[in-house]
Amino acid sequence: MKSGRINHDNVHTALTCDDVLCEILLRLPEKSVFRLILVSRKWLHVICSNSFRSSYHSQWRESFHLLGFFVCNFLYLGRPRDGFRRPPWEPALPLLSTCKEGDDLKFSGVLKQLGYFIDSSNGFLLCGRHPMTYYIWSPITRKQYQLPQPQQYYRSLCMAFIVEDSHDDVICYKVIRAKCVCKPVEVNNVSIETFSSKTGAWKQSTLTCSSSFALCPRSVATVIGGVVYWFAVQKHLAIYDPYLGVRRLSLIKLPAGELSFDYEESVLGESTDGLLQYGQSSKLGIEIWVLEKEQSGYSSMYKSDTHWEKRWNLRYKLNFREMWKQNPTFTDRFSESQILSFLPRNSESVFIRSGSNIFLCQLESKRLDVVRYHGRGSSISWDSSKVVPYFRPSWPRSSLCQCINSMT
Repeated sequence: MKSGRINHDNVHTALTCDDVLCEILLRLPEKSVFRLILVSRKWLHVICSNSFRSSYHSQWRESFHLLGFFVCNFLYLGRPRDGFRRPPWEPALPLLSTCKEGDDLKFSGVLKQLGYFIDSSNGFLLCGRHPMTYYIWSPITRKQYQLPQPQQYYRSLCMAFIVEDSHDDVICYKVIRAKCVCKPVEVNNVSIETFSSKTGAWKQSTLTCSSSFALCPRSVATVIGGVVYWFAVQKHLAIYDPYLGVRRLSLIKLPAGELSFDYEESVLGESTDGLLQYGQSSKLGIEIWVLEKEQSGYSSMYKSDTHWEKRWNLRYKLNFREMWKQNPTFTDRFSESQILSFLPRNSESVFIRSGSNIFLCQLESKRLDVVRYHGRGSSISWDSSKVVPYFRPSWPRSSLCQCINSMT
């Protein structure tokens, strides 16, 4: 009895120590860890903390939950006064829901207050009306935060949205607006304005590059590890790291491709191994490349500020005709196909659109799975719209142990 009491006390002492508890939890699969949230408020705090989540995902692959697809019609977002007007029956922020959580968000009424969809990051939404009104919606508090009005007026612009975690469980974010020059003029700089939730204010600055360039208007950057990747004209990519403290851009030429040389759609994303991946599709098929790192890392680009021509590594080449032959079940739905989007931190699958149908394609096996959504996909103007998957990290967050660093 005494020995049993000592063992029980030892176990209790060990489990009340955060370091020991974390070491135990790090060895459990994700679903088991999620169930242990109910043990106590202390365990809830440990599991939902950013520090433990970061440690866990350094050993286990992070998972994401698809809530649906947001539709952004460029005819309405930032339209001129004499431009197209959205009909009253058409929602400003359509969500093609794929699950109950997506349905709950869709019918909660919150989307009607946010304007048009611009981007999402870690489940947070950036919405609004170009060029002066923007909102952040938090999936933790399920509340919206209106940003102060920008100081600069950009008639044509592109944007970037960065949500960053810190070990003190405070979630911060940045919103970057970059001016786009539509006229064919030779410039090697771009005006940007950055909002930081830490300061609660916009800050204007100018980025320079050794070559002349222009950013593609009405586009949204892909952010990987805090580094911003914008599409630029003449098949280039503009790269900006706001955390280096260097106000410079680097350019890299996008790969040309063979199967998709005359491409109609192009997307950026993050690969499973944390690299930038680029995909483009034509009527013939899809090609996907990964931008390989140098040993010295991405910071070397700001020292030389040169064009990167030979850094792309082709990983996948998918012929649409062969893909449909391997999936005879869907031949009756076949129409012109194109790449739609990557999945977060995933190199094995992509979303493909064919007509109003969305498929999940396994690149290695070429297997297709229909993504069933709730919404009037047939009424979407696909040619003038950007359809973006909305993912929420599966890892739980609690408002009891986290706060939003927001100045509203």
